[in-house]
Amino acid sequence: MDQNSLLFARAQQTTPGGVNSPVRAFRSVGGTPRFISRAEGAYFWDANDQRYIDYIGSWGPAIVGHAHPIVVQAVQEAVTRGLSFGAPTEAEILMAEEICKLVPSIEQVRLVSSGTEATMSALRLARGATGRDKIIKFEGCYHGHADALLVKAGSGLLTFGNPSSAGVPEDFTKHTLVLDYNNCQQLEDAFAAFGDQIACVIVEPVAGNMNLMRAQTEFLQTMRRLCTQHGSVLIFDEVMSGFRVALGGAQSLYQITPDLTALGKVIGGGLPVAAFGGRADLMAHMAPLGKVYQAGTLSGNPVAVAAGMATLKLIQAPDFYTLLSAQTEKLMAGLRNVAKAHDVAFSADSVGGMFGIYFRSEVPTTYAEMMTCDTAAFNKFFHAMLESGVYLAPSAFEAGFVSAQHNDEIIATTIQAAQQAMASLQV
Repeated sequence: MDQNSLLFARAQQTTPGGVNSPVRAFRSVGGTPRFISRAEGAYFWDANDQRYIDYIGSWGPAIVGHAHPIVVQAVQEAVTRGLSFGAPTEAEILMAEEICKLVPSIEQVRLVSSGTEATMSALRLARGATGRDKIIKFEGCYHGHADALLVKAGSGLLTFGNPSSAGVPEDFTKHTLVLDYNNCQQLEDAFAAFGDQIACVIVEPVAGNMNLMRAQTEFLQTMRRLCTQHGSVLIFDEVMSGFRVALGGAQSLYQITPDLTALGKVIGGGLPVAAFGGRADLMAHMAPLGKVYQAGTLSGNPVAVAAGMATLKLIQAPDFYTLLSAQTEKLMAGLRNVAKAHDVAFSADSVGGMFGIYFRSEVPTTYAEMMTCDTAAFNKFFHAMLESGVYLAPSAFEAGFVSAQHNDEIIATTIQAAQQAMASLQV
């Protein structure tokens, strides 16, 4: 009897859609979601005790692999001292010092519990510091489910965005301008029209929620120049890319300094830790020093911070990112070769331990190009890989993740599974 099906049916009785985060429901790929019972290294097991090679890694945090003994030990030791205090701890100071050391653009940082909290708070800080209301975001970038950021593009250039979720009043998004990712001219036009009203620009420098997409260097340089020129705040949303694509995040690869940065995922090592930080003069606007209010009962939770600190120490090992990047690119090269051998329109890209696979002939550089990917082919490929014990993101528009535990044997097994999966697309 399929335990996943039984659990899914049961879950739908008490939870909307049977899941606590929408992509887990397999709605875009079809079929029954896998309910995970345990994980170790590069693998996890479902309720039927079926083992899978895991390429989502809890959507990024499991960069050192699941249940790493050093991370587990740190959590166990923290638990014995208490679960939560609602008061400051030295562990929070250590975490803040580590983040500031590793990401030079961050002079001061505030810990929170989720990426949504981090981006929402950074946005509020930018508005509070500048006294302005308007913000710029980009089509295809996801910054959490805060009302002002759940926005899709308006009906034309320089029109403000429309709510992309029911329950979000238009008044909450009327100040959000949605532009095309990697379009420098639209940035120039937006600042020419509204420059003295724009509080901030928020961007994923390496996007991961319209699959993997790299920002072009000129695009980021343009927004840095315009923000400086017009007194607007540049926010890098590195909740996903921070410590995933490089030790200093995407900003270290592009050599571009944002004013504020949102972090998450890896800094919690699998437990709920996120953060936002940046220039000290901006952070001084935060309560209790300034008038921008933000608070959280579980912010800087000692158990979560222990997992995050252990992870941050592990990723500073010599050659950690060199090896991680090499394994990820090895996987991408293998998939490209398999697709070519089966004459399947396919491309792939990776940055550090993040990757994207696209069922189109060239790697997309815009949201519009991403939307031309063959989702039917991806869905068929996804299920074929799942049947072979390889778990990819259950959506054609989500990035994938490789951990330090994905060794040559695991990569080779994945590529072998892809041989059969690509062949099935020709039937």
